[in-house]
Amino acid sequence: MKYAYYPGCSLEAALAKEYDLSVRAVSERLGIGMEELPDWNCCGASSGHSTSYLLNHAIVGRNLAIAEKQGLDIAAACPACYVRLKHTRRELKENAELREKVVESVGLPYEAKYDVRHILDVLVKDIGIETIKKKVTKPLTSLRLVSYYGCFLVRPPKVVAFDDPENPQSMDTLLAALGAEVLDWSGKVDCCGGSLALTKRDIVIRLVSELVEMARGVRAEALVAACPLCQMNIDGRQDFAADPLPVFYFTELMGLAMGERNARSWFKKHLVSPMKLLTSHGLL
Repeated sequence: MKYAYYPGCSLEAALAKEYDLSVRAVSERLGIGMEELPDWNCCGASSGHSTSYLLNHAIVGRNLAIAEKQGLDIAAACPACYVRLKHTRRELKENAELREKVVESVGLPYEAKYDVRHILDVLVKDIGIETIKKKVTKPLTSLRLVSYYGCFLVRPPKVVAFDDPENPQSMDTLLAALGAEVLDWSGKVDCCGGSLALTKRDIVIRLVSELVEMARGVRAEALVAACPLCQMNIDGRQDFAADPLPVFYFTELMGLAMGERNARSWFKKHLVSPMKLLTSHGLL
């Protein structure tokens, strides 16, 4: 099983390097071929699409055309990248005139033959929960977690359509397969404020505080994210004087449960250290 892996800017840079490393490590353990998209470029998220309709689709379309040349579906880890790629593929598939303009702009042929998938979708649907369970050597027993999908990953449903947009379950199912106690809560698709952290910090602090309090309300010990921006906001915008909650990438916990030796180094990149929590559960 092979995909054209699109890491995107956040995972390529230091911002979410632990997400990238854990995606690659878990994929290798599960026998998934992640062939990095050669010479990929930024997808323009999160504001590129609001500046120029054609330029945005051309920027994204270039990546799609490269993957098509490889003959592979794209696998993306960042929800913002995933939505931009998925949206442009849909637009170019349905709008021949736009597709012609994009092809002319990027200088590459494109026919929308191959799909765009999020890593979570690939793991749950293509690899399967039972296969993942067999790889678990260190179950996350008694670790109380809430799945935080954020507002991008499963929306808009007409574009992404791989899980319920209001009450998604794929990450919950995956974490339960790792042995964790997955708690139900009302914040799983609420917004963290996204890139407003750069311009409206007070709004992000308020939204993050609300998410953390909702997680505490169900006695969660940590949040689990699938988005670099969500992880960054929750990890860095909490009240550090109030015993902040760690926030993991779901692939980090997969690697930990599968006995990945490098997992400890991933956790060192977190602002809210999860070391004490994981040690208390005998996981480190």
